[in-house]
Amino acid sequence: MAELILGQVLSFHGDPFIEGADAAKVETNGGVVMIGGEITATGPADQLRKDYPQAHVTDYGRALISAGFIDSHVHYPQTAMIASWGKRLIDWLNTYTFPEEMRFADPDYAAEIAARYFDLTLSNGTTSVCSYTTIHPESVDAFFNEAQKRGLRSYAGKTCMDRNAPKGLLDTPQSAYDDSKRLLEKWHGVDRLSYVITPRFSPTSTPEQLAAMGALWRDNPDCLMQTHLSEQPDEIEWVKQLHPQSRDYLDTYEAQGLLGMGAVYGHAIHLTEREIDRLAEVGASLVHCPTSNMFIGSGLFDMEGLVARGLRVGLATDTGGGSSFSMLRTMAAAYEVAQLRGTPLHPSQLWWLATQGSARALHAEKKIGNIAKGMEADVIVIDLASTPAIEQATRRAETIWQSVFPTIMMGDDRAIKAVYVGGQRR
Repeated sequence: MAELILGQVLSFHGDPFIEGADAAKVETNGGVVMIGGEITATGPADQLRKDYPQAHVTDYGRALISAGFIDSHVHYPQTAMIASWGKRLIDWLNTYTFPEEMRFADPDYAAEIAARYFDLTLSNGTTSVCSYTTIHPESVDAFFNEAQKRGLRSYAGKTCMDRNAPKGLLDTPQSAYDDSKRLLEKWHGVDRLSYVITPRFSPTSTPEQLAAMGALWRDNPDCLMQTHLSEQPDEIEWVKQLHPQSRDYLDTYEAQGLLGMGAVYGHAIHLTEREIDRLAEVGASLVHCPTSNMFIGSGLFDMEGLVARGLRVGLATDTGGGSSFSMLRTMAAAYEVAQLRGTPLHPSQLWWLATQGSARALHAEKKIGNIAKGMEADVIVIDLASTPAIEQATRRAETIWQSVFPTIMMGDDRAIKAVYVGGQRR
């Protein structure tokens, strides 16, 4: 049976960073029809009622209907240690992250955390994620098993490290290649799952391991490749010491075949002009992680400058360096970072980053991240008056964006009225 949901329907027919807020359209008395896991029609509510008289109808009134949020850079194994007292990146990894990741050799623990992680993300309106795992194949299986069970479009890969980590978290260039290849062949393209080749970052991978991952990517170009880039100044200095032959941080990847279309680099705050030129030239993606960047004190991402250079930019919580599972909170942090740079972001741009922008960063913009005919039916319903503070602010609103912005800045999981995955309410 067709599922027809009614409300204020938000869709994008362009990029608000290029075309302004008019790139977004809000049908204030609209609807979305979902059949067989796809969006089959959108438009005015009255017309859709006539066209689909047998549909099951849910009227959400003045709530906002949107594509589900897409979190394009996360570490699901860090779920249990989120909001651990902050230090600089390297200390934080050694103190909290690596000890927690050691536990994922246990398949039962990995499965427990994967289930908890998806419970938390779905409750916050996130319907797709791109995650790092640990070096353990069990952590990859746990993630994909749970995502498959819930029918989610999800991305992940075995995190590869062969130096500068505890012994229990080290693999080798050969074992990283072999494990990744086996997991890729097992999971990539199954249902709505995609394998992502995942060297953690240059400080924890030798040139030999990076080259092995480059070889695997060369043989499987339909996969994405994800890693970290230029998150903190002291990290960059460390990379210079570890890779003295490289021109810059990006060159540590480029020299090993890990730069190209389909590369997704997290953070990318302190980039050189050469790095920006090369990233733009090859069409690589960057992911802005504002809550993490502020929590660990990494710096202020140059959204305006990098988007102006034509780079694909997504938005992400970076759980658990990021201090929230909520893409609403992440949008608010992105707004605050832009304000500190003197380049304010419009609410339409923030919402686009959390949906269509992140989909573009993952090369999935034709499948997810928008409300349009033929898109996969991952849809969320947002209560624009979910708390007294938000309600009193929206009551004064004169435009749809004045109604949406208080939820961006103050909203949390209470604002998520409904979540549909593949057209099914979860």
